[in-house]
Amino acid sequence: MSPSELWRFLPIGYLFTIAIETPILLVGLSRRHSLKRRFAAGVWLTACTYPIVVLAMPLLFANASRTIYLIVAETFAPLAECALFWLAYGKMEELGKRSMWQDLATIVLANLASFLGGEVLNAYSWFGLFR
Repeated sequence: MSPSELWRFLPIGYLFTIAIETPILLVGLSRRHSLKRRFAAGVWLTACTYPIVVLAMPLLFANASRTIYLIVAETFAPLAECALFWLAYGKMEELGKRSMWQDLATIVLANLASFLGGEVLNAYSWFGLFR
């Protein structure tokens, strides 16, 4: 895809991604986080990683296989989001506790769900930008 196509896709894909990830974060993040924080995480975490995954990485991996791009991008996004979430909301007394692992697992699950949803839409060319 050309840079202009990537920019055209960015807002559509971002909204699609937060529509999938935010409900998972609302339900799955530990109870120590308010509903407001859980909702904000759905919008904020994706806003931090999505431009890198959608705008920068496709250009960096333009000469690589799609599989390599997906491995890097879909590893980067949840790891970066887990790190950002922990840096913003982690507490030393939570380190290694169930609530910490629940939060990190939920972020990974949300990313996996949006990836799978995107792959389904990509297979059917619903965005009209992939084929």
